[in-house]
Order: sequence, then structure tokens, then C-alpha cells
Amino acid sequence: MTDSLIRSLVEAIHSAPTQAVLYFSGGASQALGWLASVPGASNTLLEVIVPYSRMSMIQLLGKVPGQFTSKETAEEMALVAYNRALKISKPGSPVVGVGFTGSLATTHPKLGDHRFYLSTRTSNRLWSSSVTLSKGLRSREQEERVSSQVLLKAIADACNVSSSTFVSDLTEHEAPAVREQCFDEDQELEQLIHGKICFKVFPFSSGTQPPSGERKVILSGSFNPLHDGHLKLLEVAMSLCSDGYPCFELSAINADKPPLTVAQIKDRVKQFEKAGKTVIISNQPYFYKKAELFPGSAFVIGADTAARLINPKYYGGSYENMIETLLRCKVTGSTFLVGGRNMDGVFKVLDDFDIPDELKDMFISIPVDKFRMDISSTEIRKRQG
Repeated sequence: MTDSLIRSLVEAIHSAPTQAVLYFSGGASQALGWLASVPGASNTLLEVIVPYSRMSMIQLLGKVPGQFTSKETAEEMALVAYNRALKISKPGSPVVGVGFTGSLATTHPKLGDHRFYLSTRTSNRLWSSSVTLSKGLRSREQEERVSSQVLLKAIADACNVSSSTFVSDLTEHEAPAVREQCFDEDQELEQLIHGKICFKVFPFSSGTQPPSGERKVILSGSFNPLHDGHLKLLEVAMSLCSDGYPCFELSAINADKPPLTVAQIKDRVKQFEKAGKTVIISNQPYFYKKAELFPGSAFVIGADTAARLINPKYYGGSYENMIETLLRCKVTGSTFLVGGRNMDGVFKVLDDFDIPDELKDMFISIPVDKFRMDISSTEIRKRQG
């Protein structure tokens, strides 16, 4: 395998739209050098972590793995990497999470096999590969190289880059054992409802996507149904946050009601497709959790939601808990753009509420002369029903 072939494949990976998070331990270290040394690496690489120590791996996975070097651990690493890539990529970009764990040649002879496992996770595919190397055939450096080749080819495949001419230095006796599981949209939404993946983006908006890291302007709601008030409110919010990317966000999980079904989610998503607007489906009903999921975002809310956010009643009756929770939102860089809302027959705006001093700079009023619409989804349902 020549360096020129490796470079050509890396160039093709960097030209693809897919962005990646890589977690690898115990081998394949040369793959990072190849990816990072070719111009355009920032197009592909979002984050690379090497959880080499036992405690680092435990903290990465949030548990003690059954075996640190196994197919299951590689798949779990890939899933964690995929969720991380969703969080830090630009909205709607294709992403891949990559996990690799190996037990290669070391300073002393190993009793067990020299082996490695790798996995890639995309929105509709979980792919994994297991390789047992011929013991004593290669030095550690050579095992690093061949495992890096296999990993690079797996990344190319996940990025839909042709790698048919890229053949690793594995012998015919070292053929990988491959497992592939594909998901349709329904299965992906089921995984979201059950907390396996953190969110899914439906990028229906037209126009150029912003660069990675651009803040999001998010209007959260149940959207049952989506109506002109929602569309106008987000449009006005964008005039106040021109550097952001506009998104609607629907949580499949409700704090007070059963989770939405896959059919209900898909019905509501159709509204955004028809309107040509991007919608994110998450599994977080609480704003302090949304702030962790979408750090640095501007959340567009109505005055009624602002009133609940600063009401100790929703924090176990504790004013201190309310302050602590909202300060956690503030640390993420989140802000709240507050539009006026009809509450019990009275139209109220942000200035009608007593915002604690330490939180005041988190809340920004949307001027009434820019937005006022008293219609609500509840009223629309009553008229239709």
C-alpha cells in the first residue's frame, strides 16, 4: 500500500460532506496522521479522542465495558462518537461516529491474539469489523500501519467514498469478519425515543448551510399543528440573530405526557417538509437539557414559557434550584428570545416578569412592533375539532 494511494483516499474523504468523530484506543494511530496531514482535514474531523487508559474508556462509555478490546466495545464507542458528532456538526450535515479498539504487539510477548475491532455508525447503518492478525508476522509499527489502513478504508466507506482500489496489507488468512446492520427512518426514530441517539435533523430548509460551529436559533414546541405564528416568530427572531441558523425543535419526549409515537413524529415532520423548514427531533423536554444538547443556541420562546422557566414551582418549589438550573443553561452560552403571548386573556411580554438579576442577560425581548400574534395551536385544534 503506497503513500500516494493513502493520500488520494484521504483527499477524497476530505472532499466528501460527511463529518466525523473518531474514538480509538490500542492501535490505528497512523490513521490520524494521514487524515490530519492532508489539507482539508477540518472538513472531515470534528473531534478525535484516544481513551487509552482504563478510566478514560470507562468515562467515555459511561460504564465499565464487558471487555475493553471487543466488537461490542468498538460498536459502543462508535455510537458515542456518532451522538457527539450530531451535537457538534452543522445542522443537517451527514456525520459518522468511528470506534476502534485493539490489542497489538507490545513490549512483551502476548499470550492472546493480536487483534482489533472497529465500527462506524451513521444515521442508517452500524458497521463493524473484527480482525485477528497473524502473530509474530509484523512489528508493532507494522501492525499499527495495517490497522490504520483498515480503519481508513472503513471511514471512506462510511463517507460514501469509493475505496475499491484501496487494498490493505492484510494477508488472505487475516480477512476481516464483517457485520452490518441497516436502519430505516422508523427504526432511527425508535432509537431516538428510547434514548439511544440524541436527536435527528430533517434539513428541509433551502439555501447554504452555515459553517460548523454556527449558533442555532431554535424554536421549540409541539407543533400540533405548525402554524403561521410559529413561522413568523422564528423569522423575527432571525432578524435579531442574523448570525444563526434557524431550526424548529420537537421533543419526542414530553414531561407530562406519553412519548410521541413514530407515526406522530412523522406526521408532524411532514408539516416542516411542506413549509421548507429545518426541524430537529430530540428526546429532551427540558430547556436545561436542550441547552446542553445545543450549546450556544438562542431559544425562541413565548412569554408563557418564560413565566414557567422562572417559576420555582417547576423546580420542586425551590428558588435556589431554579437559579442553579438556569445558570447551568447560561454557562452553555444559551439565551432566550421572548415573544409576547396572550396569557389568560392578557397579552404579556418579557418586561411583565421579574427576572432575577443574575439571569437578566439571558433573556432578550422580541419587540411587540416586530411580532404579535395571539393564535395558538390549541385554539386551532379547537376550531378544527
